[in-house]
Amino acid sequence: MATKIERRLKIKRRIRGKVSGSAARPRMTVFRSNKQIYVQLINDLEGKTLAAASSLGMTDKCPKKEQAAKVGELVAKKALEAGISEVVFDRNGYLYHGRVKELADAARKGGLKF
Repeated sequence: MATKIERRLKIKRRIRGKVSGSAARPRMTVFRSNKQIYVQLINDLEGKTLAAASSLGMTDKCPKKEQAAKVGELVAKKALEAGISEVVFDRNGYLYHGRVKELADAARKGGLKF
């Protein structure tokens, strides 16, 4: 029986086989740990990160879902400043639920198109 981590990595490999980012439409990938959430906009053709945001620098204490929403708004703001309006969403093997969904919804609200 596969562990939770092995299961997520298997799903991640399956997703990454189908999802790829370019300069015009970078891949927006999410990583969530137990305490923080991170997001990057990646151009896979050049292997460069175009923009990134995380909940690491946040000083105010709030629930994790609200943290994820703030990170989504922050990455949308940074992407629009960099001239990026469309992205391909990579949930990185996580279920599209909870913090991942909050981040995605906030990024959409901030002006990004998936």
